[in-house]
Amino acid sequence: MKAVSIREHGGPEVLEWVDVEDPAPAAGEVVIDVAASALNRADVMQRRGLYPLQPGWSPYPGLEVSGRIGAIGEGVTGWKVGDEVCALLTGGGYAQKVAVPAGQLLTIPEGVGLTEAAGLPEVAATVWSNLVMTAGVEAGETLLVHGGSGGVGTMAIQIAKALGVRVVTTVGGAEKAARARELGADVAIDHRTEDFAEHGPYDVILDVVGGDYLERNVQSLAADGRLVVIGLQKGLEGRLNLAEIVFKRASVHGTTLRTRSKEYKAQVVTEVREHVWPMIERGAVKLVVERTVPLADAAEGHRLMEAGGHLGKILLVNDGSA
Repeated sequence: MKAVSIREHGGPEVLEWVDVEDPAPAAGEVVIDVAASALNRADVMQRRGLYPLQPGWSPYPGLEVSGRIGAIGEGVTGWKVGDEVCALLTGGGYAQKVAVPAGQLLTIPEGVGLTEAAGLPEVAATVWSNLVMTAGVEAGETLLVHGGSGGVGTMAIQIAKALGVRVVTTVGGAEKAARARELGADVAIDHRTEDFAEHGPYDVILDVVGGDYLERNVQSLAADGRLVVIGLQKGLEGRLNLAEIVFKRASVHGTTLRTRSKEYKAQVVTEVREHVWPMIERGAVKLVVERTVPLADAAEGHRLMEAGGHLGKILLVNDGSA
């Protein structure tokens, strides 16, 4: 098979479409013949050398795929060869085949195409695990979503609205603000011209930015507020006033789904199937796709993501390129 390899850390040009060995399913795993994968910020960080791989991780980027089951390992039940699925991965999705624990498989929601489904597992699992399982967001609360035009942001707006939450989001530009409101945001703030703190306080903040947003995020929390930091686009360091934490009884969570155990991921996947898939099937939530790019040309997808003008997900389609 072929996969996208990272020749060395650097720009998009270091991504190469190369021949590699086919994966074989270990006990409890299946191999998926990949129809499509999707870009995530973690892929860009991995390419740049800012996301060190842990033992046992695939060297190839890609945290989600869709496709058909091509082989089944020992002990796997409930699935058969040929089933159309999408899956949450620890890596390896930029390839024509990938092995994945069976607990991280998802059926394709009704009304969603096989290619489009590639963009669902990571964002749905990220949003649900952080907003519901970690932050415990509830109907009637106010949520601030930073980066409301990205894959996670567009999904977070919709899932939160489906749960009865008031949603405020930050985006870059009037066009993206208008699109965020179409997706259900009650307030869309252009971070270039407005201060998000003026629209608080917030019960929950979902932050993909990091860096110097930390201090302002905490200042903007309501009493008993919860800040969940899942991205570091503006850097690794920020100031923290502990008095703000203490007197507000606030909590700050730093999370990443990728490093979680397969048991935890299976739990998240189960909850996504039970709660998010019905939202999609009744039309309350939909995947926002910017465009599709051939998997063999993943470098172009990375260029698009880093340019910052996209809205929603960029999908990588396995068109059988040799």
